Amino acid sequence: MSKPQLAPTLQPGDMVILDNLSSHKSEKAAASLKECPDLNPLEMAFAKLKAHSRKAKVRTVDALWQAVGSICELYSPDQCWNYLKDAGYVAH
Repeated sequence: MSKPQLAPTLQPGDMVILDNLSSHKSEKAAASLKECPDLNPLEMAFAKLKAHSRKAKVRTVDALWQAVGSICELYSPDQCWNYLKDAGYVAH
């Protein structure tokens, strides 16, 4: 399956398992997993910022700056830790 076909079908908690099929060992397959937004803490945090911007109805540059200015209030240290942990960057 290509990335556009696989990504929409995954749900939180789903796992992608690669077997010994030679195409699963390719550099392209490894790169696809590295680019997966579900495994990237920055994408998780950015998704929250985008949701915050939509909720704030950001439609101007000034409104965007105000939304970005309040970003530190959006993320607690625990939430940042959980983003890293959920993406597999923290040993349990």
